[in-house]
Amino acid sequence: MATSEENNALFPIFILTIMALPLVPYTILKLCRAASKKTKSIHCSCSVCTHSGKYRKSIFKRISNFSTCSNLTLVLLWIIMAFLVYYIKHISREIQVFEPFSILGLEPGASDSEIKKAYRRLSIQYHPDKNPDPEAHKYFVEFISKAYQALTDPVSRENFEKYGHPDGRQGMQMGIALPQFLLNIDGASGGILLLGIVGVCILLPLIMAVIYLSRSSKYTGNYVMHQTLSTYYYFMKPSLAPSKVMDVFIKAAEYMEIPVRRSDTEPLQKLFMLVRSELNLDLKNIKQEQAKFWKQHPSLVKTELLIQAQLTRESVALSSALQSDFRRVLELAPPLLEELMKMAIMPRIPQRYGWLRPAIGIVELSQSIIQAVPLSARKAAGASAEGIAPFLQLPHFNEAVVKKIARKKVRTFQELRDMSPQERADLLTQAAGFSAAEAQDVEVVLEMMPYITIEITCETEGEEGIQEGDIVTMHAWVTLKRNNGLVGALPHAPYFPFHKEENYWLLLADSGSNEVWMSQKVSFMDEATAITAASKAIQEAKEGSGASVKEINAAVSEAVEKVRNGSRLVMGKFQAPAEGNYNLTSYCLCDSWIGCDKKTNLKLKVLKRSRAGTRGGLTTEEGPTVEDGLEMEEDDEEDGYDDYESEYSEDDEDGQDTKKTGALSNGVAHGEGSGSSSEGSGTDEE
Repeated sequence: MATSEENNALFPIFILTIMALPLVPYTILKLCRAASKKTKSIHCSCSVCTHSGKYRKSIFKRISNFSTCSNLTLVLLWIIMAFLVYYIKHISREIQVFEPFSILGLEPGASDSEIKKAYRRLSIQYHPDKNPDPEAHKYFVEFISKAYQALTDPVSRENFEKYGHPDGRQGMQMGIALPQFLLNIDGASGGILLLGIVGVCILLPLIMAVIYLSRSSKYTGNYVMHQTLSTYYYFMKPSLAPSKVMDVFIKAAEYMEIPVRRSDTEPLQKLFMLVRSELNLDLKNIKQEQAKFWKQHPSLVKTELLIQAQLTRESVALSSALQSDFRRVLELAPPLLEELMKMAIMPRIPQRYGWLRPAIGIVELSQSIIQAVPLSARKAAGASAEGIAPFLQLPHFNEAVVKKIARKKVRTFQELRDMSPQERADLLTQAAGFSAAEAQDVEVVLEMMPYITIEITCETEGEEGIQEGDIVTMHAWVTLKRNNGLVGALPHAPYFPFHKEENYWLLLADSGSNEVWMSQKVSFMDEATAITAASKAIQEAKEGSGASVKEINAAVSEAVEKVRNGSRLVMGKFQAPAEGNYNLTSYCLCDSWIGCDKKTNLKLKVLKRSRAGTRGGLTTEEGPTVEDGLEMEEDDEEDGYDDYESEYSEDDEDGQDTKKTGALSNGVAHGEGSGSSSEGSGTDEE
């Protein structure tokens, strides 16, 4: 009886212990991380972003931010633990330890006469002849009688005083901290215990494995469907025009799964009339073009119209039924564009190079979606190769404002950025008619915009000069500066309803041949990870060159300081091509801001091989190369479309011109500023 009660009491304690072992350390870790978070705001504080509600800290927003799956689970587990503590405390009061003196209501060391007197008194109260209650009979037999016997019998009393039990020394007893009904193997409870063991030890891991395998077979690590990657690979071509990137992007399997309802027909037709000018339709055959557009798969039509609603800022015209689909399309856009970018820069056999033109078009589409700027605004206009798109991402700007400031000789976005704050305020208030508050909003956004600097070197480790077939190592320091002092920040994107971190793509490419020699994604958000990666890379490079421990430590310290000041180390390898002079260009492309990209020229001289043997095959960080049999042939059907000119398109005519200025002949280049047009590269050091 006592053993059963003890096991029943230990079971909740056992469960409480199992829960507390992982829960308490995890909660402490979570609280420490929350306490160590920087309170400095990293998002835009202009009035447009504030009114968008994306960063509003209302009580509902705070509850929504707290009500994550992990937080709710954590709270639920603590509630269960509190209940177990209360239950254990309550049940411990009900378990009565066998104490003869306490049962008889006596103090320890009472005389025999006091024991007999107390026994007679309790017998009158609990004896079966006096009290017919079954519980009274049970208490009299199991407690009162045994207590009296233990205290009146000399041997029993001696055993109790010496060993704590009337029967003398007791052997060790082992038990299982499970409820008694689960330990009754002879009855139906034996099946319950067996079912629990089978469920927890066999069925639960099996179900989790099936769910994981079924999901992993459908999605990649970036939560993009494998079918989407196959589709992107199939339609990716080296001559893919920037305006045709949209046609490939919307073919994602995720977008094909968005439901098309009959009730969507009329709202989509109204939306079509609003965005028709952005659909690259031939105005000479507008009827045929419209009919051809609507004959596409309904999911493609719906997705493209919803994306155009974002680009033209016509989302307010959407019906309530389309709003959820609109948000879903935008939520999926960043990871899909990232995978599409990887498909464009994926090394292809036999040259082992990616494609530059589609990569630039993908980044431009990403910028336009985040900033809600139409692709037609990127057409070159006047002195600006970027068009008016960079201006339209600023708050309160439109085409009329751009024309007004153009009359004041401010025709490019870089000219606006290079002005002093007072000059800008005077220009906007006097020429554009902005109020002081609106001019301040523009100033806040311009302070958030990044300035990019690139220091890049290409060399062959352990050898002088670069010879054909060598494995060339590229070292690049990408530095980001903002006027407000931040390094990692969220871009100004009031029309994009989700939080979006800035990401950058560093491409080393030959614009003449449309080849991407090396590529890597760069992020400025996680400083700790960047410090670890830079320290490891510098240490390995110095150890490989035979540097001393003091030199290694000094180089690592210098690298850590650079990272803390807003720089990121990018390293990559590529195989040197055939002998010749190559005019390369390094592109640092931002997927969120328009007009903040950086382009730097780099001259690479490859000598004829004179060293014996060749180095090993090129290994890249971009994953496996594409099999030769799967490579797509170039399709020139885009030639018939009216395409907007990319801001980088002037490089396509340069070819292998060895007289290009702004480059270095030793494989080293330094690029400063943030201009992405041809004027921006004029600051390269000679």
